[in-house]
Amino acid sequence: MKVQYSYLKEQFSNPMEVYFEDLRPLIASGEFTFGPFVEAFEKKFASYIGAKHVIGTSNGTDALILSLKSLGLKAGDEVITVPNTFYATVGSIVAIGACPVFVDCNERYQIDAEKIEAAISSKTKAILPVHWAGCSPDIEAVLDIAQKYGLDVVEDACPATGATINGKFAGTFGKVNAFSMHPLKPLNVMGDGGLIATNDDSVAEFIRIYQNHGMVDRDHNSMWGINSRLQPIQAVIASRVLDEIEDSIRARNRNASRLDEGLKQLEGRIQVPLRPQTNREVYQLYQIGAKRREELLPYLISKGIEAKIHYPVPLHLQKAAEELGYKTGDFPVCERQAGEIVTLPAHQYITEEQVDYMVSVMCEFYS
Repeated sequence: MKVQYSYLKEQFSNPMEVYFEDLRPLIASGEFTFGPFVEAFEKKFASYIGAKHVIGTSNGTDALILSLKSLGLKAGDEVITVPNTFYATVGSIVAIGACPVFVDCNERYQIDAEKIEAAISSKTKAILPVHWAGCSPDIEAVLDIAQKYGLDVVEDACPATGATINGKFAGTFGKVNAFSMHPLKPLNVMGDGGLIATNDDSVAEFIRIYQNHGMVDRDHNSMWGINSRLQPIQAVIASRVLDEIEDSIRARNRNASRLDEGLKQLEGRIQVPLRPQTNREVYQLYQIGAKRREELLPYLISKGIEAKIHYPVPLHLQKAAEELGYKTGDFPVCERQAGEIVTLPAHQYITEEQVDYMVSVMCEFYS
């Protein structure tokens, strides 16, 4: 049996014609930068998550960079985050001239809030927690620490559109927060796209001007900015996908729950992270810890299961991080998990039969 990691062919061919019909009014309008199609989607997404302002960007990385930039961070300022995330999280900190400071993760693959205070210095200006894999950290604890020390919080909600904590959406807790619409994110488009959410009027105003070359109108420029505009074609696609996101999340949760239940029999060899009842996770990645991972992965692939590793080398041990001065042993939980984590397909197009097949193949391997 084949269990594919990517679901894009199924998603965008089911049925393909509806996307073409959605695009006809855009093509007829000629509104190919900014314009009413982008504005309509921004308002629609703002209504969905309950944010005052939503601003579309070229991609999720730009959403992170612009979010940090809007806080006035400068060279020498420190931003606390985790080493078990995608490169863009840390790259965005470096891109604005600030310095990333790492804190180890916990057994849920999220930032360990109990270790944040020890990483705070006089240079710390913000905390950048990641809703890693579409699951959420202890965001309330992060916010309490930030308030105690007068720090801003920027959520990296790039993998977690639709995730909630106590009924409140990921990406609505921090001062300014970033989402990605990369093709393999829960809210995805046909290419790249990103979103920023904030309730702060001044932050929203800055980002809207800065992302469009610093222009306040066609003939006046108030600052030197960049071009990071969400393309209207992607806004139209995203609007259609947003209509279907709740169904997708329910399907992902169904598959994740079935995997969790089936893998209980492999306790001691497979570690399934805790699933807080207060959280709705969206499983952009379904991750588990596995003993004998280096043998298990090729075995799964040989059986048609497209398993992945996210990621085998933590960010603090990457060549790009050498100047930060970290070394092996600095973040033992993250480093151990990097040698154990396996990502299994659990997206909305996986069937119950495929879930049961993955469980049976893993049982077969460990037997």
